[in-house]
Amino acid sequence: LYPAAAATTSAAVGVGAPAPFVPAGAQTALRHAAADAWDAQEAAVAPSAAPAPVAPALLLALPLAAAGLALALWRRLQPAPSAVEPAMLAVTCAEIDAKFPPLRNDRVLRAIRGQPVDRIPVWVMRQAGRYLPEYVEYTKDKEFFSRCQNPEVACHLTLQPFERFDLDAGIIFSDILVIPQALGMDVKMIKGQGPVFGTPLRTVEQWDALERALLARVGVEGVAPEKQTDTVVAHAAQLADALSYVYDAITLTRTRLNGRAPLIGFCGSPWTLFVYACEAKKTKTYTECSKLIYGEPELVHRILKVMANVCAQYLIRQVKAGAQMLQVFDSHANVLPPKEWREFSLPYLTLIAQIVKAECPDIPMIVLPKDAPFALEMLTDSPYDMVSIDPTLDLGKSHRTMAAVNKGVQGNMAPTTMYAPTDKLRTLVADYLEDAFGSTIPQRYIANLGSGMNPDMDPANLGAFVETIHAHGQKK
Repeated sequence: LYPAAAATTSAAVGVGAPAPFVPAGAQTALRHAAADAWDAQEAAVAPSAAPAPVAPALLLALPLAAAGLALALWRRLQPAPSAVEPAMLAVTCAEIDAKFPPLRNDRVLRAIRGQPVDRIPVWVMRQAGRYLPEYVEYTKDKEFFSRCQNPEVACHLTLQPFERFDLDAGIIFSDILVIPQALGMDVKMIKGQGPVFGTPLRTVEQWDALERALLARVGVEGVAPEKQTDTVVAHAAQLADALSYVYDAITLTRTRLNGRAPLIGFCGSPWTLFVYACEAKKTKTYTECSKLIYGEPELVHRILKVMANVCAQYLIRQVKAGAQMLQVFDSHANVLPPKEWREFSLPYLTLIAQIVKAECPDIPMIVLPKDAPFALEMLTDSPYDMVSIDPTLDLGKSHRTMAAVNKGVQGNMAPTTMYAPTDKLRTLVADYLEDAFGSTIPQRYIANLGSGMNPDMDPANLGAFVETIHAHGQKK
């Protein structure tokens, strides 16, 4: 395995209001919760200001009641931070890394930072999935979301592909729709239908009621209607805490990976989550979400604002739990024309990255605007480090475009290639890389498919895909 680089100074973790996520220790969590309650109150009345100094670490050693009161008092004397300023109670990536086995394969991290690698790193979307017979066997008696909600099961499924393939990264087994679930929406995975929402989200009245329910959950009532959305945003951290099972799964999985490869955390984009909630089931026309963006754009922006802030806090907590890089899936980017994507998706993708990187400044972040080739140019000045591109884009040209602005690309082999005979597949992959990069090993590139593995794909072909990627540029 390729020797890991020196420990990074990545990820000062602890943005504004939310306290650091600690995977274990109820008393510590309660101490932090006491401070969060004060932060939420401050957020509603205090303007943006310079970041406060780090709170004394001694507070975490105090008895529970004393710690909560002392920390709240200390914070009361400090100016409130803005949503994207460096945070109080920052924790360095090195401190997080110290809790886990040393990383022995850091190729994807080096690639995304623009550092030399000894071979092209590779992982694939849905690498833990139904194309693996062992996945089918292990999950045959387990409902889909119950797999996500059980850290032991999620860890096992994340690690399954490592038993077969020499992958350079793992991605935690979960689903982008855990966020709508955490916000109180009824989401089920129905065999043969995919995700289905019990009630479509399509009216102002529905969203108002949902916001009130979320505020009641965090103990806030009597908020004026015009301040309701911003108040929910101020409590995004507490709402993200509902997904503790994901954070526990990440901590467990990174430990059991034992440094074999980095672990990727992820979420869906606000736009994509909105489309699922609005349409309520699979669709080819996207009629209902299209009606709303043109007929009720203010409502859509309210929903997207809340989604973006909860997504950001969710990702921050994944980093604190052990995720070493992040990917945001804009799986419904292709629903929007370029102008509308710039209005309804790009600003919220940007907001997520700004909030995350304010707290975790060096955490690598990838964004996938699925089947939206126009998005690449719009993302050249975004906070994301890498764009995952689809097969409609030329790999070499896209790589040069992003490398010119010190960013990279991931992708973008057509998933249909995986249906070729194995020997033909090896030739197709080798030629594809040769056309894009010649015989060199590029920097700022991670190999992947343009989208995920399908259930009917042959695992042997994924093995050939990985081997051929790794062979590129090696001496024969």
